Order: sequence, then structure tokens, then C-alpha cells
Amino acid sequence: MSSNTSDIASTLERHSARSIHYNISYIVQGAKHGTDGAIVLLHDIPAGAFTWEGIMPQLASSNRAVYAIDMLGFGSSDHPWPADMSVWGQADTLLYLFQELNLTNIILVGLGFGGGVAQILTTRLYRDSVAAVVLINTICYLHSFAPDWPLPDMKKRQDPEAPKQDALEDVIRDLRATLPSAVHNTERFDNVINDYVMQWDSEVGKEVLYQIIRQLDPSYVNSIASDLPLVHKPMLILWSDQDVIVPIKYAERLHRALQGSSLVIVPDAGHMLLFDAPDAVANAITDFISTI
Repeated sequence: MSSNTSDIASTLERHSARSIHYNISYIVQGAKHGTDGAIVLLHDIPAGAFTWEGIMPQLASSNRAVYAIDMLGFGSSDHPWPADMSVWGQADTLLYLFQELNLTNIILVGLGFGGGVAQILTTRLYRDSVAAVVLINTICYLHSFAPDWPLPDMKKRQDPEAPKQDALEDVIRDLRATLPSAVHNTERFDNVINDYVMQWDSEVGKEVLYQIIRQLDPSYVNSIASDLPLVHKPMLILWSDQDVIVPIKYAERLHRALQGSSLVIVPDAGHMLLFDAPDAVANAITDFISTI
């Protein structure tokens, strides 16, 4: 383990808190609440809080705590089945979690699926306590999933009978085959792909993953994205120039709609921007926060 990795591990703490009926796991760095509020990081499918670990120290300051959350059904949080794990269900669970943790003046950062959750919290459920928003390669408007990522034939996988028809080993094989299409630096991805895949490698894991996929309803995010201009909060739109999962045209559309928003395009990066260009993500977020 390098000294840099050791430093990160020594400053990050994993905790859990109760939200509605569920135990939600999260990683935190910095003061418990932060005198200037918190930065809250929401991950994509099929990831977890672990994807943010490399940039959390750079985001942390003496006045602002940084939270990376395993959303419901992911990582070390509860994996209930059946349950509402749509963007609305996730946002509802996080609402109660934020209240339990007494989080206010939040800078909300969402990547992909997590960006959809962030939009609901910002426009509806936690509007008064969100100070600013960062949307990274986010689902938005009618684009709630790509046709062939993170699994091939995503529309087919939304069939309620799909978990019974697809063997676990086939699902894991498909994840390993399709996930690299979301990164630019595919050679290094072999070293971390297990972190993304193995949490689903059980019958319960498969059921939960398919449950999440079934609930990727475009109507759940379409109106929310359209309502973002109404909240008048500072917003950063951060996108990969080679994102084939959520095309860059959505970044441009959001930027046009959100008057005063900032748009940063990261070169030579795929949808998994935290893997391809973590320093660029950290720098863009810290620069944005400094202007608030």
C-alpha cells in the first residue's frame, strides 16, 4: 500500500445510520457536520461509495465534511427485495438519512444514476437544505439508461421475469463484458472491476440489481430535469468528452436550460469519470465550491 493510499485510508471513516426501515452505510471525512455544511457524493450504477474514496481528501476542508453514501441496495447498505430503489425511492431514503445526520447547507454531487437522485432532492424533497449542485454525466430528461450498459439488452432486463430467466453466472459475465465500455483507460480497469461486479454475485444481489434496472423509468427524471431552472441554485455540469452511456448532448442541453450554470468537459474520459480522471473531477468541484 502506498503512503498516499495509507493517508486516505486513515482519514476516511465508515458508519451507518437508520433511514426509514433501512441501514444506510456511508463514508465520511472531516468534521461530523462541518461548520459550513457538507458535501454529499452520490454514486452511479453499478458502483458504490468506494468510487469517491480517491478524491474525498481533496474535497475535504476544515469547514466542510464530505460524505460518500452507499445508496439503498448498493455496497454495505441494506439490500431489501422487493423495495423502491428508483431515483424517487433513493431520494426518499436519503431525505430521512440527511435529517438523521442533521445535514444542512449541502453541496450535492451526483454521478449518472446518482445525478438523477440529486435532481429530485434539489427540486423536491430537500430543496431548502441544498446550497449547490454538481451533476456529473447524469441521467436526465428521457435518458434514464443506456441500451446496453451496465448490462446488454437493458430493456429486456426490465421484464419482471428476467431474473428467473438469467443465470447468475451469465449476469456476472455480462457485467464484466459491458462495464469496460464506460471507461477510456481500459487496461487499468481490470484492476478494479471486481469492486463493481462482486457486490451483485449472489442470487439476492442479482435480484436487487434487476430490481434497480426495472425501476429506471424515464418519466421519473424527465420532469425533474425540466424543473431544475426553477430552483435558482449554483450548478456545475461536469461531463466526459467520450461518454457513450449518457451522450454529451445532454450536458449541452442542461447548460442551455440552467442559466448561470458552469459547464466543464473533461477530455479523454468515458462515463466512469471518477476512474478515468479523478484529479479533473476533484479540481472542477473544488474550483466550483470556491465560487459559491
